[in-house]
Amino acid sequence: MESIASENFIKTLYHFHHVQGKDTKPGSIARELGITSSAATDMARKLSLKKLIQYEKYKALKLTPSGEKMALNILRKHRLWETFLHQVLGLSMHEIHREAELLEHQTSDFLAEKISLYLGNPEKDPHGDPIPNAKGWVNNDDGSIPLAMAHVNHHYFISRLSGSDKEFFDFCHSSHLIIGSLIRVNKHYTINQMIEIEVNNTRLILNKVFAQMIHVKREKE
Repeated sequence: MESIASENFIKTLYHFHHVQGKDTKPGSIARELGITSSAATDMARKLSLKKLIQYEKYKALKLTPSGEKMALNILRKHRLWETFLHQVLGLSMHEIHREAELLEHQTSDFLAEKISLYLGNPEKDPHGDPIPNAKGWVNNDDGSIPLAMAHVNHHYFISRLSGSDKEFFDFCHSSHLIIGSLIRVNKHYTINQMIEIEVNNTRLILNKVFAQMIHVKREKE
């Protein structure tokens, strides 16, 4: 159980720093993982002794090169499992995330490579997230931006859905907000923090928090 807790801590720290751009102090990691700040600090100290994290009191946490490699290895297994569960077993977008959270910790590097080969070495998972390769390299910069930052009167393709709860994916599915969907941004409501878009000839108004979880790329002119 301790190794699973360590892996989840490392993965969360990586995601906060490289994907979401969030604060990486122990308290922030604690809130995400549902643990106390003191427990997060204790974990940070333990991982620091293992040379996986750079820990300084009252400062943001940083992964060492070894920590980065470990985080990418965990993410590779997670995203490969998501792809396998979605493509082969037909699990929903919400279900694959939940199951992959369990499977990633029990998967050897050998099995991960076999899954990747079986799937044709995919570069992205069903959510649109990049899958790290076996050497620990990943392209996090695909030119996409959160929908909340998209410009009015421009067209975009949905490239990534970064939510994880069932309601998020149920709404996206029923509203045709899926990977590859073409959308048009009609208006930003600055005071009320909402955005109006058009997709599949239907107008939708989303709050900015929801729109932050949908990543888009500009349609080529």
